Amino acid sequence: MNVIDRDTARAIPPALDEAQRAVVPPAERLQSRRLKPLLSLLPYVARYRWQAIAALMALVIAAVTTLLVPIAVRRMIDFGFSRESANLIDSYFAVMIVIVAVLALASASRFYLVTTLGERIVADLREGVFGHLVSLSLAYFDEAKTGELVSRLTADTTQIKAAVGASVSIALRNSVLFIGAATMMVVTSPRLSAFVLAAIPVIVLPLYGFGRAVRRRSRWAQDTLADATAYASEMIGAVRVLQAFTNEAVAKNRFGAAVERAFRAAQDSIKARAILTAIAIFLVFASVVVVLWVGAQDVLTGRMSAGRLSQFVLYAVFAAAGLGQLSEVWGELSQASGAAERLFEILNLRPAIVPPLRPIALPEPPRGEVAFVDVRFSYPARSASSALGGVSFVVRQGERVAIVGPSGAGKSTIFHLILRYYDPSSGVAKFDGVPLVDVDPLALRRRIALVPQEAIVFAASIRDNIRFGRPEASDPEVERAAELAHALEFISLLPEKFDTTVGERGVTLSGGERQRIAIARAILRGAPLLLLDEATSALDAESETLVRDALGRLMQGRTTLVIAHRLATVLSCDRILVMEAGRIVEEGSHQTLVAAGGLYARLARLQFQP
Repeated sequence: MNVIDRDTARAIPPALDEAQRAVVPPAERLQSRRLKPLLSLLPYVARYRWQAIAALMALVIAAVTTLLVPIAVRRMIDFGFSRESANLIDSYFAVMIVIVAVLALASASRFYLVTTLGERIVADLREGVFGHLVSLSLAYFDEAKTGELVSRLTADTTQIKAAVGASVSIALRNSVLFIGAATMMVVTSPRLSAFVLAAIPVIVLPLYGFGRAVRRRSRWAQDTLADATAYASEMIGAVRVLQAFTNEAVAKNRFGAAVERAFRAAQDSIKARAILTAIAIFLVFASVVVVLWVGAQDVLTGRMSAGRLSQFVLYAVFAAAGLGQLSEVWGELSQASGAAERLFEILNLRPAIVPPLRPIALPEPPRGEVAFVDVRFSYPARSASSALGGVSFVVRQGERVAIVGPSGAGKSTIFHLILRYYDPSSGVAKFDGVPLVDVDPLALRRRIALVPQEAIVFAASIRDNIRFGRPEASDPEVERAAELAHALEFISLLPEKFDTTVGERGVTLSGGERQRIAIARAILRGAPLLLLDEATSALDAESETLVRDALGRLMQGRTTLVIAHRLATVLSCDRILVMEAGRIVEEGSHQTLVAAGGLYARLARLQFQP
């Protein structure tokens, strides 16, 4: 199946714009108290409708065979123990054995079909949520917590798996059993059934009230667990800084407090479910005892036979057990409903950046030209402050242009707009003469290679990390890219060469080695436009020399925009854009700008030291 199934997700509740919310506040989530969110899973179930139908058939067969047992018991009591029909006792027991065998086979089939169906649906759901997450624009991730999103993919989907794989099956089986048993109770003894019907409101109303309480506490427990997960994810990701500042004890205490809050919330949820179960069991079986007492009086007065009373009691027990199971499963379904609601909150988010209805094809062959015309932009999370204020420039094919300026001047924002992570608030940004808003973002990004300041290396082999730039590339192409990036020098020393697995975020590699892998990835990409956020300032002299030479090879024949941090990079560029407070305040060559004595001249003295 496709990893992104937006149509399925959006067909259920109304979609939400990323700008409206990254993660819905817990207080708002708690307002929904019904199991309606579970209906959002129906399109996923429909994909495997035949397996679902087979499971329902097995469920019905199991319920019907269960309902046949009391009839067999009645006939044994009323007819099987008399001397006149003693020869029938063997037949009655043989029939019961057949009924039990059918019941066992149907129950096993139901368990297998429903459990595997639950696993399949949750696998599809996880795949769909992850695929949709990576399709969302950066405006969403600017506000979302990574740990909370991980919790959605793990804890929430596990809740749904428990519901779809077990709880729903139990609920359906007991619903069928309850309805069938209740019907047979009326057929067996309308008088005793009237007593049972009178007890139903006494049983149902408390269950309904406590079910709502369980739902609220379940959602709160999930929210507190997500908060704890988010904090743990953040601290583990920053463990080096954490240990450098000797804040292990502080982090441990904070996480411990978060875990305790999650535990107390879970404890409250479990307590509510326990109370719900206790009330349900007491009310149900107390009513059965009362009805049994009335039935015993009828047997003594001759109104009904002992076998018929036994039949009625068995049906009453089946109905009571079914209702009791429903009360217990209701709490589990409430938890799963909360998890489904949270997952579909994500699935129903609309990406802020989407392909136009009729995208304009980029020209062939690609040139890699970039043009900004009076572009203004504010980040959605900081809409009150302007990141770019009327920026205009043109980068021609094959030109090398450096962007310099103090921190917060808007340099990285230009990269974000070129990659169409965001759209300008006003003005026009173009690629090869086509406005970016008229281009499919995927088609645009295929023509761009990015080397970020902090090289991203994944927990995979070096070969796979380089091939990330072009997944269909052959092994010789990967190795050639590594050679051009001066990465072979350290790869050849590794125990498994290109097949060596690096740690998460490349922690087993040095900064220079990670940077060269990122450059090899960009070389393999072979895109006409290179966006380079120079990172050589953080490297030692030897690594810097190797990386700079690799960057020189990478920039050959490509249009290049580079956020420059070193004088050597600036000198190799054709033109320099100087930014301050979201505007281009100076433009020209190094010599011209130094002679002008403006902002660039000051930055050159303070920052661009050879």
